Amino acid sequence: MKYLKPLALSILAVCASGTANAQGRFDAVEIRTQEIAPGIAVLFGAGGNIAVSHGENATVLIDDQFAPLSAKIEAAVAELGASPVKYVVNTHWHGDHTGGNEHFGKTGATIFAHTNVRVRLSTPQQRGEQTIGPSPDEALPVVTYDQGLKFHLNDDTIRLMFPGGGHTDGDSVVFWEEDNIVHMGDLYFNIPGYPFIDVASGGNVYNAMRSLDLVIAMIDSDTQVIPGHGAMSNKAELVAYRAMMGEAVGRVDTLRADGVSLEDALAAKPLADIDRGEGGFIDEDAFVTAIWSSAG
Repeated sequence: MKYLKPLALSILAVCASGTANAQGRFDAVEIRTQEIAPGIAVLFGAGGNIAVSHGENATVLIDDQFAPLSAKIEAAVAELGASPVKYVVNTHWHGDHTGGNEHFGKTGATIFAHTNVRVRLSTPQQRGEQTIGPSPDEALPVVTYDQGLKFHLNDDTIRLMFPGGGHTDGDSVVFWEEDNIVHMGDLYFNIPGYPFIDVASGGNVYNAMRSLDLVIAMIDSDTQVIPGHGAMSNKAELVAYRAMMGEAVGRVDTLRADGVSLEDALAAKPLADIDRGEGGFIDEDAFVTAIWSSAG
């Protein structure tokens, strides 16, 4: 928690706050829609990117952002000409991806996620001195899996896969096999700053790299890549992100092997020449600390 930037801390605060307290923060948020294939769109608002699959069979949401945005999300789905949401998939448990679960659960949607997502949503989660309480029953995944499953809907095969975690211990990626699209969840941040590895939620940078390697091997240059945060992307950019992560991890691993302390490693600024731009969730110190913690 010490090294998290204010933006990440504010997200964790919203995760722990009630809907009424959080509502005012989202009044000005607009949901922007980008259609990326027939019957498939991405909704950009506040929090994690939402993918929508819609057609004659059903409407599926991949993630649902923050609770106060649920009505705006429903309106954006309706503007696509889609039926009300029938299924929701959570890529992981964080509130900027699952905050709408309670609303959509109450309207009759069935929620799907990795087993560890339900575990974390149903039990208190500690963040330093802050406790994120259990979610209500309506917000919990009803269908859980360990490795994955498939939807056969809307003229496509929508494949949910647990590649091994990394950002948390319950990260799923979602493939549209016929349309050649993948939603990465927060295994991929296409924004400034460093990758957020939530060690307190079972995240591990080495697992994250293995998960990225697995996905990269499964996609091609034409694959449309939906990051957890940021603009639409592609395989080349995902490969570059993975390479940046590997370079950073290698430098920190070298310091650790030399026997220096974490404090000395932070003081050495090993990532100073890796340009990640301004802003973002995570700064250099937070990422170095996460790498260090991931090594055990």
